[in-house]
Amino acid sequence: MTTDPRYDGVPTGSAAAGAAGTGPAAPGSGSTQAAEPEVETRARNESLGEMFGSFSENLSTLVRQELQLAKAEATVEAKKAGTGAGMFAGAGLAAVFLLLFLSTALMWALGSVMHLGWAALIVAVLWGVAAAVLALMGKKHFERIKGLPQTQQTVQEIPATLNPDKETP
Repeated sequence: MTTDPRYDGVPTGSAAAGAAGTGPAAPGSGSTQAAEPEVETRARNESLGEMFGSFSENLSTLVRQELQLAKAEATVEAKKAGTGAGMFAGAGLAAVFLLLFLSTALMWALGSVMHLGWAALIVAVLWGVAAAVLALMGKKHFERIKGLPQTQQTVQEIPATLNPDKETP
């Protein structure tokens, strides 16, 4: 290898000369110029309108594909939720039957000590007390609900915001 003064001291035929784009490349080393990226080629050849059109087309395709993916995922998750809800409904029905048969067993147990009619009345009163307690607890929980205070506030601000003659709060 020799140093050629035209190439600022970079030896001709070396890897450095090939990388720097100076001097001839070593035999068998191939081309020294990298292929121009597609983005740069498009930037040189396409107009701004064509680029924007391509961008908007790609963006709409992306949005459509994301919506399709979301629908597919939502469908799968809805099926899972439906199956789970069905299982909870079955469990609720089984719990009702459990309570029914336990109540019947309690009624028959009390019936061995007293008349069966009185035993049934005692079991019914117990269930009435349980229902009253649960109803009062539910009422207290509903009274604690405040609604949607932030949403109500922002909805009240919308008319003032849309009126250009008034200053927004």
